[in-house]
Amino acid sequence: MASDSRTSRPPRTSVWLEDRPAPRRRAAGRGTEQEPHGLDRERITEAAVRLLDAEGLAKFSMRRLAAELGVTAMSVYWYVDSKDDLLELALDSVMGEIALPDAADEDTSWQDQLRQLAGAYRSVFNHHPWLSQMMGTYINVGPRSMEFAEAAQRVMLRAGLPGPLLSGALSALFQFVFGFATVETNWNSRREEAGLTSDEFFSAVHAKVRTRPEYEDSLQLMAERGGDTVEEMRDRDFATALDCVIAGIEAMRPRP
Repeated sequence: MASDSRTSRPPRTSVWLEDRPAPRRRAAGRGTEQEPHGLDRERITEAAVRLLDAEGLAKFSMRRLAAELGVTAMSVYWYVDSKDDLLELALDSVMGEIALPDAADEDTSWQDQLRQLAGAYRSVFNHHPWLSQMMGTYINVGPRSMEFAEAAQRVMLRAGLPGPLLSGALSALFQFVFGFATVETNWNSRREEAGLTSDEFFSAVHAKVRTRPEYEDSLQLMAERGGDTVEEMRDRDFATALDCVIAGIEAMRPRP
């Protein structure tokens, strides 16, 4: 019986888990392109992040990246096997922007360290709107992603949760941040398309809502929400929601 071609080779998991040999310079005159001078994975990844920030994920291509670097697309493939591999490298690169709590700091409470991590995680999504579209698509096992995960685990261990609860508690915290930040980035994309600031866009929507009596209860809730700007309202909502998550973690700690 013929073998199933789908099982003939193991699936690719992550660029960080593949054993890829370092690129070797090819001899000139053999009809193949030589290794580009002055190019490496770090420079390519930095350019990819800049391009993603400027133009977004939908417009990103290896050809566009090569033009940004002033090389041919084939030159980029000396260092990465695929566009997916490069996007995974870019994802891990921006995770390195997250400031991590000092592992030796025992004076700051675990609650405040979780707030620090959550706030920094939110910020990296806001600074790189394309990031939310990639989370879950790639296995985040790059060095910077793992440093972040290990820092979060250390803080959660300080909270005193039993081992079986740690993963779920971390998921509750960071899935909340992911969802909150994704809504923020989607809002920002929408108002940028309209050519408005966040406050201008909010005012335009709010003016329409005020004309509809069925939204009266929602308007009352918005009035009680407080905050003079959209940014202030978001920050207040984020802090309150984060406190709710942390209170839930506190409630699950074993009692003496």
